[in-house]
Amino acid sequence: MRLLITQPDGSLALTEDLSKDIPQYAILSHTWGHDSQEVTFKDISEGAGQQKEGYRKIKFCRDRAASDGLQHFWVDTCCIDKSNSTELSEAINSMFRWYKNATKCYVYLFDVSKSYAGHVNEPSRPTWKRKFRKSRWLARSWTLQELIAPSSVEFFERDGRRLGDKKSLEQLLHETTKISIDAFRGHPLSSFSVDERMLWSSRRSAKRPEDKAYSLLGIFDVHMPLIYGEGEEKALSRLLREIDLQSGVIRLQKSVLDKLPIATGAAFDSHAEEHNPVCLPGTRVDHLNQISEWIEDPAAKAVFWLNGMAGTGKSTISRTLARSSSDRGQLGASFFFKRGEGDCGRALKFFTTIIAQLIQREPALMSQVKSAIENDPAIFDKALREQFKQLMLEPLTRLSSRDRKVDVLVIIVDALDECDRDEDIQLIIYLLSCAANTTRSLRLRMFLTSRPELPVRLGFHDIKGTYQDLILHEIEQPIIQRDLSIYFRHELAKIRSKYNKSVPKHRQLQSSWPLQSDFQILVDMATPLFIFAATVCRFLADRRTGTPDIKLQNILEHHTKSQESNLDATYLPVLQKLLIGMPNSEKNQVLRLFKRLVGSIVLLADSLSTAALARLLDIPKTAIDNQLDHLHSVLSIPSSSNGSIRLLHLSFRDFLIDPSKCSQYPFWVDEKEGHKQLAANSLHVMNEALQTDILRWLYSGVTIS
Repeated sequence: MRLLITQPDGSLALTEDLSKDIPQYAILSHTWGHDSQEVTFKDISEGAGQQKEGYRKIKFCRDRAASDGLQHFWVDTCCIDKSNSTELSEAINSMFRWYKNATKCYVYLFDVSKSYAGHVNEPSRPTWKRKFRKSRWLARSWTLQELIAPSSVEFFERDGRRLGDKKSLEQLLHETTKISIDAFRGHPLSSFSVDERMLWSSRRSAKRPEDKAYSLLGIFDVHMPLIYGEGEEKALSRLLREIDLQSGVIRLQKSVLDKLPIATGAAFDSHAEEHNPVCLPGTRVDHLNQISEWIEDPAAKAVFWLNGMAGTGKSTISRTLARSSSDRGQLGASFFFKRGEGDCGRALKFFTTIIAQLIQREPALMSQVKSAIENDPAIFDKALREQFKQLMLEPLTRLSSRDRKVDVLVIIVDALDECDRDEDIQLIIYLLSCAANTTRSLRLRMFLTSRPELPVRLGFHDIKGTYQDLILHEIEQPIIQRDLSIYFRHELAKIRSKYNKSVPKHRQLQSSWPLQSDFQILVDMATPLFIFAATVCRFLADRRTGTPDIKLQNILEHHTKSQESNLDATYLPVLQKLLIGMPNSEKNQVLRLFKRLVGSIVLLADSLSTAALARLLDIPKTAIDNQLDHLHSVLSIPSSSNGSIRLLHLSFRDFLIDPSKCSQYPFWVDEKEGHKQLAANSLHVMNEALQTDILRWLYSGVTIS
């Protein structure tokens, strides 16, 4: 695709035809006027067209993009050389993807204007909404995909005033177009029936009859050559044939995916990862740029190891990379290891989870994986090496350049050190390196993160010379402090705003909170641990444990009185809130409960719900709930009693069971004694639940041999 960019002299120019390294861009959605008044590819190439009516739309898009920090933008009238039939066909088949990948989509409505009544800043809403409902833009075939594909769609009237966006106007759009609101919210289009999607376009029209069909290629994710002159009926007939073929592919895909065992919650876009943070704008810029350059560089080593101590922000970078790669269509698969969380903490379903995601990105892999499963139905019980070979390596090596949809795919594996078996960690590193360096038709990039634990270091030693790395805890301190400052300013402003909305004016925090001196102490305390910053902000935001200003003072006072480690400074202020104001007798009770309850949570191989913990530990559920109410800063505690309680970060476990703390801190958990007690509790539960002849065979006439 070609993009428009403003030259230093203010004129517009087109980039070369880009197939990779496409920068962020804005895109214009509009309806065409008379052909003679639209700015063309030739006009831009010759520096002409400024006197045409259509230039107003281009100038509008340029100015809006610049205000959003975007240098590049795309307008269909002039960014496609329509005299080149090959380029035109490729553009129409790619149009949905281009709109989907745009950072911003601006809808310019030449036939809508805001009417004003009374105060100059008070639009007469019914007036512009009536005009909006009747806008030509809502009745044209091509604008259907322009409404649905982009994640950010903003609407502007003819004088450039903003009317709203797809989210704020979704009800009005739904009422006018009869399109499901779920489609506006990004639900997969495959979840809507063919008939429903065809209905969306039934009342729309196009200048050229064939465009009624061609404008739906992206809506149905199909490709076909353009034959202008064939007429609407033949074009729609060809479209329906392609849709039938695609539906068959989808059915085959579903049959394969249904057979693959998946580690639920391991992918970056799973529900379990939904509320976990990504990097704030302006933070980790150098690291993310370095990783992006590595992805795009064909000569780069195929494996990237992001290595850092606990709490240095590895997972946040992984999620940010996964999001940006997904937005660019380059994310092949992701797996976020989480120790103690079932399949997410084991390698058992690692490769099947990865290949399930790869199939959805590259459907051409599907038939090969299907054949592998049919040829060896027991493949899921085989060794990891064999699963990798049959389900991943062989299908990838057989993928032809003609069949693949993209040039580059990124596979992201986060927190590899949290995999439960050292041997599996080393094997995963070796096998992923093999895949990346063996596949020829597709450039695979393997992005792995971990602490610098021995099994991981040994694994990377085995592939020495084939990877590059970045060590987070060796980053220069000023860079880390800059990013931490941005994070703290953003989060503390949110905390202050939310708190002030909930209390009377005389209790509100001043706009100067926190003081710059206190702010700098926080940044210094956090360096180099982002987990410190995240935990402190969760602690300050939790109203159950006091007001933000008092809790911040407690943290700062605690810091001045001690010379503890970063992890101590992260977690001790949260835990000490459990004991404030209590007599010694009650403190001892709270500590005993803490060691039994939280000690069990950090030691158990799999996470349990509050209901399951109450039964296992023989503790009243109300007592468990009461203590957990104060620990939302360090534990992920679901609202349902059946949801599993998880550690927000593995460093909390490290802090509690550190042997050097046994005589220092009352919250220390004796790992050996804790496992011993859990074993006794488990035997007690089993003794109560199990019974002789549980299947009642002795009374059914069945002989037991």
